[in-house]
Amino acid sequence: MNNRTITRSKRGENMIKQNYDDGKKHVHVLSFGGGTQSTALLLMALKGEINGVIPDYIIFSDTGWEPSNIYKWVDKVNGYIKQKYGHEIIFTNGGNIREDFIKAAETGSRVATMPLFTLADDGSVGMIRRQCTGEYKIEPVKRKVRELLGYKPRQQVKEVVHMWKGISTDEIHRVKSIEDKWIEAEHPLIDVRMMNRTNCISYVEREGLGTPAKSSCIGCPFHDNQTWLEMKRNDPQSFADACFIDEKIRHMPVLNGQAFLHRSCKPLREVDLNENQLELDLWANECEGMCGL
Repeated sequence: MNNRTITRSKRGENMIKQNYDDGKKHVHVLSFGGGTQSTALLLMALKGEINGVIPDYIIFSDTGWEPSNIYKWVDKVNGYIKQKYGHEIIFTNGGNIREDFIKAAETGSRVATMPLFTLADDGSVGMIRRQCTGEYKIEPVKRKVRELLGYKPRQQVKEVVHMWKGISTDEIHRVKSIEDKWIEAEHPLIDVRMMNRTNCISYVEREGLGTPAKSSCIGCPFHDNQTWLEMKRNDPQSFADACFIDEKIRHMPVLNGQAFLHRSCKPLREVDLNENQLELDLWANECEGMCGL
């Protein structure tokens, strides 16, 4: 029995459905990442294709460092669902990760770290503990939910909140539970629709919106060489910005050794992105499955 089966069996009847008999109020929140799977999930949800349940809230947490095409896409989707379904995306944020890293590099102030690669003086390579997803994606959404439900900080949430995340069947390894008593993590693309990423792309295209992209921060260290290369070719402004931040973080006061965005521990500008080398799928380690959707 895998972790998904264990998690689901423990939850019993608390799945996505229209009516519950536990005497509690259930609230459904779709965490919208601006990418492929969450766009498909959003459209399905508003058409009633997720067990007939329409999300109460659709929330997008902006890290402040998404590529311009993602912001354009989010605006396009938001306009579409406003006109067709009378629903709209609620925006929130936990700060601007780009600005926060620049400040940390210049002053040594605290920052929620990205999983940067490090090169110590003795030549050993490491990876910094990832905090960015939690502080720029997960926590802002939870704070916004509490605000929408009328709670003050530290007040106990009485409702059961079902947090929908757009993880598809080919990314089931990214499914993780949410450590809050009042939140039930939901994965409708897996549990209800059994859809993979390709299915999601086709679904969105059939709606006439075009082909959605994979959402992630411009300088996410999880990018593989192909992603960096596509950015360099198709979005040189974003690639130049990633190179700027890569250089900016090289000697952050709070770190021992040098920090890099690229896994080779070389300056991003100098990396041969055409090298035929084994690429590790670092997205498998993505915290709580909230980015890249």
